[in-house]
Amino acid sequence: MALWVPEVVVIKRDGRREPFIYEKVVMSCIKAGAPPEVGRKIATKILARLIVEDRKEVTAKELTRWILELLRQENEEWYHNWIIFDRAVKRRRTEEELKEQ
Repeated sequence: MALWVPEVVVIKRDGRREPFIYEKVVMSCIKAGAPPEVGRKIATKILARLIVEDRKEVTAKELTRWILELLRQENEEWYHNWIIFDRAVKRRRTEEELKEQ
């Protein structure tokens, strides 16, 4: 089954722009520990929000906040796995960054 995805641009933290890719959301959720079906559920909710809000662009921080909210609703551990990964691998303090917005 093909999934229609509107043309939405993600504005990365460094200012680069790239297309929104549904599967990147799914894979990020899987890397945090969620099973594929939960990753797809979260990615679908994100996609629905982009469509309902008629968004043509979204910041990476907004996407991260939305994904983390949904991950946390599903399983607190997956939320924490994401935070730990960002801190250890990306050297990013995601929770603190999201509070700043």
